[in-house]
Amino acid sequence: MDGKFDWLIAKAAAQPGPTLRVAVIHPVDASSLKGALDAAQAGIMTPILVGPIAKMSAAAELAGLDISGLVQIEAPYSHAAAARSVELIHEGNADALMKGALHTNEMMAEIVKRAGGLRTDRRMSHVFLLSTAGYHKPLLISDGALNIVPDLTSKRWITQNAIDAARAIDIDPPKVAILSATEEVDPIIPSTLDAAALCKMADRGQIKGGVVDGPLAFDLAVSPESVATKGLKSPVAGDADILIVPAIEAGNMLAKQLDYLAGASAAGIVLGASVPIILTSRADSAEERLASCAFASAVAHWQRDQP
Repeated sequence: MDGKFDWLIAKAAAQPGPTLRVAVIHPVDASSLKGALDAAQAGIMTPILVGPIAKMSAAAELAGLDISGLVQIEAPYSHAAAARSVELIHEGNADALMKGALHTNEMMAEIVKRAGGLRTDRRMSHVFLLSTAGYHKPLLISDGALNIVPDLTSKRWITQNAIDAARAIDIDPPKVAILSATEEVDPIIPSTLDAAALCKMADRGQIKGGVVDGPLAFDLAVSPESVATKGLKSPVAGDADILIVPAIEAGNMLAKQLDYLAGASAAGIVLGASVPIILTSRADSAEERLASCAFASAVAHWQRDQP
């Protein structure tokens, strides 16, 4: 572990009250099981393993992991595990979900069901939390994993969810940059029109809790030198906490470029459902999985304290 998320893990472990009860969906591989065990040992969450018990036990034995002390609930296959995990939320027996060894679409299909799912009045969205030596503070990016080509209504909730996530980890109020290819509102670039509308929505109180500006090109969002060169006046430019991207490709590529080329570490969760959802990747390191659990714990505790 490189320690980039030590502050977040420590915050989650120090939360008052009981630890987060997390239904881990179909954890039939070593990385899913180890992520759950690491989070339990760090005092961040109490895992509930939901899946085929024989397969989970075999995977644990092969990896040299002891899961005998964890609650295990039988579900014969991945789709059934997702459905049973959602039921645990409705029953009040779990506080969050964590993706195991199943496809994201399979898990989300149960979560977004209109009858029996975990929908709220918000659009669900994914938030990356990145820590890199190339930037002076943590950086949130949304949405690079869930909403493919979001319309303005979806972008409103993507922005609000990201603001709430930032506030939950003590970035308050966060500075939000709505990204496009230019800082000018240009009718031939739809993302600049959406950015301008989102800023006005923030002015009118339709988006709360953050300082929102856009459109901004990426360099203007994060580089004070670029801001000075272009002479831009903005309360966000050069010091953004949150980057809202125009489409999934932009967010996914941006987060992965920072990860693979700039040495960033990344955590990721889904917000907008009735509970936080920990969305890990097979390529995540042990620290990144632990950080995602800590991120979800911080958000869940923050949400409980809201009026």
